[in-house]
Amino acid sequence: MAFEVQELPDIIKLITLLRLSEDGEVEKLVIKRDIDKYCKGYTCVDIHDIEKALHEMTEEGLITNPNGKLKLTERGLKLSTEWKKLLLKKEPIMEVIAGLADGSITGLVVILSALVAGLTTSITTFTAVLSLTSVAITNFSSFLLGGKTEDIADLLTLKYLIDYSLSDIPDKLERKRSLDLVKHLFIILNNERNKGSIYSALISGATTFFSGVLPIITFLTLPRPINIIISIGIVSIIIGVFLVKYRAKKTNRHWKITLAETAVIVFVAILASLLIGRL
Repeated sequence: MAFEVQELPDIIKLITLLRLSEDGEVEKLVIKRDIDKYCKGYTCVDIHDIEKALHEMTEEGLITNPNGKLKLTERGLKLSTEWKKLLLKKEPIMEVIAGLADGSITGLVVILSALVAGLTTSITTFTAVLSLTSVAITNFSSFLLGGKTEDIADLLTLKYLIDYSLSDIPDKLERKRSLDLVKHLFIILNNERNKGSIYSALISGATTFFSGVLPIITFLTLPRPINIIISIGIVSIIIGVFLVKYRAKKTNRHWKITLAETAVIVFVAILASLLIGRL
């Protein structure tokens, strides 16, 4: 990180990074207008505070000011992306992983159950629709409700840590202005996260359904034994390529380690589902 949120200019820097990441280029007065909006009608900062923060950002190599408009540098864009991930949770990591894993496992369980039990096409279709819909709705509701709860807890923790840092400001007036600005900033961030929770829930539900329905449709529509081979192959591709590659990329771990972990987890989950289904 190029800076920590310990004083009023740091909060202005943070707001500037978030604002520039959305529009690319904005004028200085737009930053002032956004901050005034966060302050809910009363003055938290003046133009001199903003100029001081922008000057520091320019010296730190975070922004440039071509043609009178503020623009992020490559370093500033990277820092802005990390702040957005932390504050707004813009990257759907858990949602995609849960959707791919649950959908593909459900699809494979339905296929194996149909083979072991010798189910008819109509029964298999009914079982597939019921199972996938149930899992997709469960994932949707879990990420919607659980995501909202997690977001509130995360934001409260972040706000407490920032408030703790700002409480060391010796000037009482500046300390009050800083705490007021942070308070209203986090209200807006909470609203943005609420919108993100709905988006995350939709991603999880849709990913769950489609990653499971593809192998099942293949199994039901193609003749045997090619339907078994291709449907299991689709599941293997979803788990072995998309899921493993996505996890390895986001965790910065070697794909072989991620593949071994994923294979063990999927095997145990499928085995447990088949055993429970026979009880």
